[in-house]
Amino acid sequence: MKTRNDRLLKLVLAAMFAAFGCVATMVIQIPAPTGYVNLGDVIVILAGFTLGPVYGFVAGGLGPAMADLLLGYGMYAPGTFVIKGLVAVIASLILLVYYKLKKEPTVSRLLVCTILAEGFMVLGYFVYEMMILKYGIGAAAAIPANLMQGLVGVVASVVLFRLLYKVPALRDRFWKG
Repeated sequence: MKTRNDRLLKLVLAAMFAAFGCVATMVIQIPAPTGYVNLGDVIVILAGFTLGPVYGFVAGGLGPAMADLLLGYGMYAPGTFVIKGLVAVIASLILLVYYKLKKEPTVSRLLVCTILAEGFMVLGYFVYEMMILKYGIGAAAAIPANLMQGLVGVVASVVLFRLLYKVPALRDRFWKG
């Protein structure tokens, strides 16, 4: 049974992940020909893994979307909110399958979760830029930078989650379905 304190804790953690996602997107940027690569996806995936699909969606989408607005990429903010939010959902739902099968989140299982989620991110931005922003096939120019962004998200989020998962006090608070 969920108590009021449990819901409040999840809300506070979601706000924290959203703030971290915004900062990770804004502060550490590696320039790319079609934008920049940042650490925001690491936080997005960690939000999905630790908060679950609902709170993970909100936190994972809100932080990077706020960064888009603050950095002057407002036309990307709606797409970022949905795409990054769904990245958190995808990662958390695949992890849920492992939890339901009573399987620990090993590195290989986390890699499955993150690679599929980040693959969706690459596809999501391609479709958003092609159809919503009307870049047409020119949207393909962003695929290499998005693949690099996804690779950073995969590697760093798996490493960080495994480290956090080893701390019993944290692991016991993580969402598990």
